[in-house]
Order: sequence, then C-alpha cells, then structure tokens
Amino acid sequence: MNIIRILTIALAITGLAPVATAPARAEPLRIVIDEGVIEPLPFAIPGFVGAAGESAQYAAEITRVVAADLAGTGLFREIPATAYISSVTSFDAPVAYSDWKAINAQALITGAVDVSGGNVVVKFRLFDVFSGAPLGEGLQFVGTVAGWRRIAHKVADVVYSRITGEGGYFDSRVVFVSEQGPKNARLKRLAIMDYDGANVQYLTDSGSLVLAPRFSPTGDRVLYTSYESGSPRIMLLDVASVNRVVLGAQDANMTFAPRFSPDGGSVVFSLEQGGNSDIYAMAIDGGNLRRLTQDPSIETAPSFSPDGSKIVFESDRSGTQQLYVMAASGGEATRISFGQGRYGTPVWSPRGDLIAFTKQNAGRFHIGVMRTDGSEERLLTASFLDEGPSWSPNGRVIIFTRESQGESGEAALYSVDISGRNLRRVATPGAASDPAWGPLQN
Repeated sequence: MNIIRILTIALAITGLAPVATAPARAEPLRIVIDEGVIEPLPFAIPGFVGAAGESAQYAAEITRVVAADLAGTGLFREIPATAYISSVTSFDAPVAYSDWKAINAQALITGAVDVSGGNVVVKFRLFDVFSGAPLGEGLQFVGTVAGWRRIAHKVADVVYSRITGEGGYFDSRVVFVSEQGPKNARLKRLAIMDYDGANVQYLTDSGSLVLAPRFSPTGDRVLYTSYESGSPRIMLLDVASVNRVVLGAQDANMTFAPRFSPDGGSVVFSLEQGGNSDIYAMAIDGGNLRRLTQDPSIETAPSFSPDGSKIVFESDRSGTQQLYVMAASGGEATRISFGQGRYGTPVWSPRGDLIAFTKQNAGRFHIGVMRTDGSEERLLTASFLDEGPSWSPNGRVIIFTRESQGESGEAALYSVDISGRNLRRVATPGAASDPAWGPLQN
C-alpha cells in the first residue's frame, strides 16, 4: 500500500530554476492508494488569469494542458467549471476555501499568465482545500511563447510531484516509428513528439525501413536500426540537427536492437553472424567492440540496469524465448522468466526495481512487469498484439505498441500505469509503433 501525500511546497521557480521560499504551515493531506481501485484526487483549476489579447489566449491554453496532464494520469479527477461556486479573477485574491470545499475539491491550482516581448511568465499556486492553507507561494516559470506547452507541462510536473511524492514525466518526449500506407507495403520513418502526442517532428524520410529507436540518457541523440543499405545497420542521429551516421564499422554483419548505457558512453546491441546472434557492446565512438554472450542461440533486445552493472536480454537458449540477466561485462547469465509462454523485449525500469516485457501465451500478447529476479510477475494488458514496452522517466507509466487484428489493422501507441490501470491511446498522426520514452527535458 502506498501513501500519496500533498506535501508542503517551499519552492519558487524562475527561469526554470528553483529558489526556496518560506514553507507553508499546513497539515499534509493524505490519500491512500493500493493496487486495487484507486479513487482519483478531485482538483479544481480555474482558468489562469491573463490580460486581454495574447496573455488571455495563452492563459486558457496553459490551463487546459495542465488539467489534461493531471487528469490523464488516472490519479486525479478534474472538477468541471460548471460546478464552481467561486471564480478566480485575480491571482493575489484570497481563496474562498469554503466554496471549494463545498464542491469536494481537495487541491486547488490557480495561476496567472503574462505574455510580453516573445516571453511567457506563468505564476501558479497550489492549495490544500481541506486544511485551508496554501501549499506553496511564489511559484513561477519563464519561457518563450514558442515553448508555452513545455511551461504548462512543467507546471503540471511540479503539482504532480508535490502531491504524489514521485518525479513528474509530463515535460518529456517520445521517439517512435510513424507508419503510412497499406499494411503489406507500409512506409516507416522516425518521428518525435511531446509525451502527449503534440509537436510531432519527423527525423527521417520514408525512403527506407527504420526500427526500434532509443533515446540517449540526455535525450539529445537517438539510436535506431536502419535498412537504408539493404541490411540492418545501427544509426546514431542527433535530434537537433537531424544529422545521422552509421555507428562504428559494422562490416557486412547484421546489427540491430541497440540501446545506450546509462552514462551514454557505450552501446549494447545484437550482431548476427551465420544465423546466430549474440549481444555485443562498443563505445559510442565505435571503438572497443566486445562480445558479451557466446551461445549457439538467438540473443537480442539487451537493456541496461539503471546503475549500468547488469544487462537483461531475451534468448532462446533454453528452447523457447525467455529473459536472462547477466553482468554488463558479459559472462554467465541467469534465467528470470519461468511462466507459461514466450518472453521478449525486456526493459529495465529507471527505478531499478522492475523489468517490463512482452509476453506471448495462448494466442494473446501482453505487456507485463516482474521483479529483477523474475518474481511477482504481473500482466498489465492483453490484446491481439501488444509489444515493445518503454518506461516513463519516473518509472510509473509504460508506453507500448498495440496492433489491431485484420487486413486493415494498424499499429497505435498506448500507455498503461504499472498497476495495470488507466490504459489510454496516445494520439499520433496515423499509425505508429516502436515508442521509446525519453528523459525529462532540461
């Protein structure tokens, strides 16, 4: 059983940097959450105050995004404006706590937006309605007009973090494979977007097949597999410039399924020779190539533990596709999956406590999680085809690919909470697959 607390905030954020202020004096609101049915916390977010013109327009948009971020987690429930007794017309006006308590609002978020000279200043406050006290004063973000959505996500991250005690994940991006065309002749290219599907940008053209993009730990580079040369090759792409290079001297062997080490200094991947694939590692500059597995089987989909000490991967060395863990330097591997069916695409949680995976059993595909020793396996989804999980930066949510059945079926991105709740489709412009969740942006 976990405890969610609305904590007292002693925080001021100006220009995206935190500055401490005097703490508010209030007993924290406590909400109990277990793995069963979770009652979302009701919150009210009256439209942020903005002067006429641009400020009013951006105030409305920022309010909308903050509310959508929080409500989209499944942990919060927005109280509709039609239920409000009070209105907020001034950022500095005293709060009528009794009016918000009457509509069962447990948290209240108010804000003000000012647009001037291409910059946006967003001030916001968070209140514990039932204790009748502010939870923070002087909260502020400054950014550019072009980056107003990022400011909204940062506001939501602060609120989410202070209420749940966990890190936020809204100010993050997802890289994925955008798909176009019929199912039997689909064109694929890399794309990047905000975590909620906004601000889609294309990183490659649709001239060649691309697969399995993976962010660097700092989010500025992406590894992926390309068939541009006719055979799979690992490419390294700079997100800002969209320049890409082949990673190292990969000769004539097929290389695929790359992933960065936690420090970004090396890459682990699969290399196929003569019908057999093994796990290899190399430095990000292409040097220091080393073989980590030496088994007459297909071994692929490696993923580092957050501390960089271990690697989880899939292998059919036991006769069926299963999950194994070994030291990051290679050597003997330990099998960790023992349930019915086949396991693949393992990914270590950023918290280090869980491994997400794809499972195929009895004609169904599942996204699941287990402890790093294979215990406490839990299946979060079930579908015709669910695969390729990727973790949110805080390790609370998993994004994955779901493909619908039939000739006209297409791939789409979905997310689910690690409790198996709050299954949601992620908006994309058309079919999409192979999502990889990046880190929080700076």
